[in-house]
Amino acid sequence: MLVKWIRCTVVDRRGFERGQRKWAGLLGEPGFRGQGGGWSRGRHDVAHLFNFWESRAFYDSFMARSHDRLAAAQAGTYRNVQVRLFEHRLDVKVGFSPQFTDADVVRVAHCRVRADREEHFRLMQEKVWNPAMAGSPGMLRGLLGEAPGPEFLVLSMWNSGAEHGKYRVERVERLALRAQIEADVEAITGDVVEMDPSWTV
Repeated sequence: MLVKWIRCTVVDRRGFERGQRKWAGLLGEPGFRGQGGGWSRGRHDVAHLFNFWESRAFYDSFMARSHDRLAAAQAGTYRNVQVRLFEHRLDVKVGFSPQFTDADVVRVAHCRVRADREEHFRLMQEKVWNPAMAGSPGMLRGLLGEAPGPEFLVLSMWNSGAEHGKYRVERVERLALRAQIEADVEAITGDVVEMDPSWTV
């Protein structure tokens, strides 16, 4: 599965939200699996979207045919758009499916990993981070995506911001030490996204 992550700074919130509803046109696109998104909890002008496709071939076909027509509705409502594509590598918790109706918040972490530490980083995701997240109350499901670079995307869905907050405070520092995150990762950026149900396709 291909995972597309879009992050942008919105300059016309109402226009952006109106345009966002046009993406319902994704339904019926060959290979489209789902889309969800919302606003950054830390920066109120930043929007995140997560888009899922069965394969790169289906995604490329959509980009060549229908993308520009759907995107036109949001022209001029945002700037500083960043788009990244990742291949799904690993599920967190149960089998991942791109459903957003039960998720209140999504935590996104983008990691640039040292080239000689890729294998260790992947192993720590599987052996340290995954079991800890999967065992946390309120954590619904998630995934690890990978792109050349090497870059990784860790996406986790939570049924409440409060539950995610508890996990972060109680466990993240201890887990980071155990997973030797500083040795693996050159840079890490992240955000907590308040999901907007009207953006779910």
